Amino acid sequence: MARTTILKPLSSFQSAPFRFRYVSAGPSSFLFRLFCSESSPPHDSVESVFRIVSSSTSSKSLKQSLKSSGVFLSNDLIDKVLKRIRFSHANPLQALEFFNYTGNRKGFYHTALSLDTMLYILGRSRLFNKTWDLLDDIRYKDPSIITPRTVMVVLARIAKVCSVRQTVESFRRFKKVVPEFDISCFNALLRTLCQEKSMRDARNVYHSLKHKFRPNLQTFNILLSGWKSPEEAEGFFEEMREMGVKPDVVSYNCLIDVYCKGREMDKAFKMVDKMREVEVLPDVITYTSIIGGLGLAGQPDKARNVLKEMKEYGCYPDVAAYNAAIRNFCIAKRLGDAYSLMDEMVSKGLSPNATTYNLFFRVFFWSNDLQKSWNLYGRMMNTGCLPNTQSCMFLIRLFKRLEKVEMALQLWNDMVDKGFGSYILVSDVLFDLLCDMGKLVEAERCFLQMVGKGHKPSNVSFRRIKVLMELANKHEAIQNLSEKMALFGTSISLPDSVDVLTDKSSRLTA
Repeated sequence: MARTTILKPLSSFQSAPFRFRYVSAGPSSFLFRLFCSESSPPHDSVESVFRIVSSSTSSKSLKQSLKSSGVFLSNDLIDKVLKRIRFSHANPLQALEFFNYTGNRKGFYHTALSLDTMLYILGRSRLFNKTWDLLDDIRYKDPSIITPRTVMVVLARIAKVCSVRQTVESFRRFKKVVPEFDISCFNALLRTLCQEKSMRDARNVYHSLKHKFRPNLQTFNILLSGWKSPEEAEGFFEEMREMGVKPDVVSYNCLIDVYCKGREMDKAFKMVDKMREVEVLPDVITYTSIIGGLGLAGQPDKARNVLKEMKEYGCYPDVAAYNAAIRNFCIAKRLGDAYSLMDEMVSKGLSPNATTYNLFFRVFFWSNDLQKSWNLYGRMMNTGCLPNTQSCMFLIRLFKRLEKVEMALQLWNDMVDKGFGSYILVSDVLFDLLCDMGKLVEAERCFLQMVGKGHKPSNVSFRRIKVLMELANKHEAIQNLSEKMALFGTSISLPDSVDVLTDKSSRLTA
């Protein structure tokens, strides 16, 4: 079907999508307000508390160190420390000690954000017995901070290592934990299954439990969002209308996205027309899907025209829309057009993000183009856009492949100074390069920098550096590094059985 334009003027209201909101719960007493700081805690305070938690060898030493530090343990600071622990993969048991200590203070109530972060940390290490212990304690002290998002956080970790049946059993256990066990919790289960299992599993669970919960708009949008098969998505879309649930812009966008990913652009265009007929306005997400679909269909120029047309009808492209168009030209190896679009973004007041740069880094990585990668990295840093982990991995792997030690060390120093990227992932590649090139002094320095930031180098990297130090008779250095590694404690043995999921079931369902 030939088309010259896919856009029409915007003229009506569109509803905002549902979002979980964190609420700092608990009584509105003076003591509670005292612990909630209005201003953000200093970065130094967060780092100081993080290091205390990471280096503590016992509950007693943790409490003493926190008391002597003089740092005010507000809700905001605790949120940030737990987030720091989460992203640094620090010891979950030490994090739990910190969480329990701060929560046991008279008049203090944790936020929902702190609880969910703590549960994520425990779940990632498969410490499900302690997860249920914590939920059991919280439901007696302040059940209001156990939200549908809490359900999703816990179930997501369980679903990663357990069967669908065990995930659903854990979901049922929440009936005695969550203050309101309703459709929002059911939606959390479905979203978890869509993300961690398969759409087919989510569909089967939906059909088996839908008689206990009345599906709403969000239910169908969750189920529509992950389908790769147009037939399956169309089936849920039809069931949605049969149940009297009116599709919104999110619903239509999900179906259009399925069509675009399947390169069925005629169906995608027809659905855009259908949206206008029922006065549901296409938004920037609609057009971003169209742009991506046209790129997959080998029509990057037509996709670029969508950027121009949508502006004429009151819907302005955002960074994601430009990234979709840039991706099309990168796939087509038309980097001149891709750079032109990035310059256009800047001229329109939009700042390219790490995803934008990664589109180019990927091309340069596979073509072994060191100079262009390095120039782009310089441009990225000069504009104040910090690389993310993916950016760092494209660069460090290219540096290792081409044995560029100085560039690798420059990237690492920038990471240490600016605090971006994953120290753990990047350091493994960096230490490999430094050891291959015999740069033992540099490897030791980077090792100590990493430990100083509170990040534990991998055991593989430590052993490799240790072997080289032994060959160089650097016994004092070996002792120093061994002591640094010991600060992180022994590795946690994870349970071999998923029976821990039921350890606390009797208490939670009592």
